[in-house]
Amino acid sequence: MANIVILGAQWGDEGKGKVIDIFTQKVDYVVRYQGGNNAGHTVVIDDDEFILHLIPSGILHKRKICVIGNGVVVDPRALLDEISMLKKRGIKVDGRLLISESAHVIFPYHKRLDELKEQKRKKIGTTKKGIGPCYADKVARSGIRVADLLDEAVLKEKLTANLDEKNAILDKTYGAQGYSFDELYNEYRGYAEEIKKYVCNTTVVLNDAIKKRKKILFEGAQGTLLDVDHGTYPFVTSSNSTAGGASTGTGVGPTAIGKVIGVVKAYTTRVGEGPFPTEFTKDLMERIRRKGKEFGATTGRPRRCGHFDSVIVKHSIMVNGIDEIVVTKLDVLDDLDSIKICTAYKFEGKTYTDFPTNSRVLAGCEPVYEEVPGWKEDTTKVTSYLKLPKNAKNYLKRIQNLLKTRIVLISVGCERKQTFSKDA
Repeated sequence: MANIVILGAQWGDEGKGKVIDIFTQKVDYVVRYQGGNNAGHTVVIDDDEFILHLIPSGILHKRKICVIGNGVVVDPRALLDEISMLKKRGIKVDGRLLISESAHVIFPYHKRLDELKEQKRKKIGTTKKGIGPCYADKVARSGIRVADLLDEAVLKEKLTANLDEKNAILDKTYGAQGYSFDELYNEYRGYAEEIKKYVCNTTVVLNDAIKKRKKILFEGAQGTLLDVDHGTYPFVTSSNSTAGGASTGTGVGPTAIGKVIGVVKAYTTRVGEGPFPTEFTKDLMERIRRKGKEFGATTGRPRRCGHFDSVIVKHSIMVNGIDEIVVTKLDVLDDLDSIKICTAYKFEGKTYTDFPTNSRVLAGCEPVYEEVPGWKEDTTKVTSYLKLPKNAKNYLKRIQNLLKTRIVLISVGCERKQTFSKDA
């Protein structure tokens, strides 16, 4: 199997954790390449549920090497808490987890600025984990990297410069209290001692693995429509959650990636603010949210739910070069009499079949729907595509025809065994 990227083709929360868990069985390395602990990947194994925010979900498989790439922003406290949780539940981490020395580090002032800025501006819906401010420092060339934590002299110099700037902003812009150098320095030197055994040049490790013909899975966080360049800007995350981020976020060239797999729900969801053309009416929203357990793995916030939107998924297929599609949560639609699929948008008399980048158009557009009959049968115990109700198969075929991309896997529940190939 070629090196693959698995990513979300909607607004995140598509069920990537489960899909990555399934594909991990066929690879040697699993790599996170962007985002931070604002992500939440949920994997259910028998009666055990694991929610991972930073560590790749491949850690749940024995002998797999898991890598946090240079494109990720790392909150050391959150990382150590996650490592502790895994160890307590019998998962071996030492010797299997690698952290890029080039990954940038989240500090308390990042989280505080995230929170204060969200209060002051038009709401974006940030998780307030400090992700955006940390990426802003990275781009402004003032960030502190994991390698800097391990070097006392460099950390002193960089932290002093950052606190001079950040404390002034906190005081003069927000009237908020700043941070003590000694407290932060001592806290983060402590983190350095705890994580240093995991830190290395992961770019060299991954490229050496490729030379040895090892197989790599690049694990995307969030979703394509949250990509800072290709999503519903400004209601996006602060990194490139698209397939291109797998190269920049790891140092592995694009020619080493053989396949991109996009994960979509059988309907659509998003968390936080921003345009959502196919959003359900209140009654249907509550019904689907309840059945689909649509609450954020990271924040617990209720997700907004809507009809399947082929316009945004076609956009995702284009900007990621998606080769294959996985459809999750088909079972959540089991009780519906009929199901709508968005095929285009209309705005001021014009029809859009491509995703509009103009935020005014996207915020004001009306979805164009076609409606197909539901199947009104329980699919959670179905074990093959052939055993799905006829109308469920028709729904999947219509989606595949609209997307012009092959569906390869279908999920009808949260457990590993509730997934089957479309060819089976």
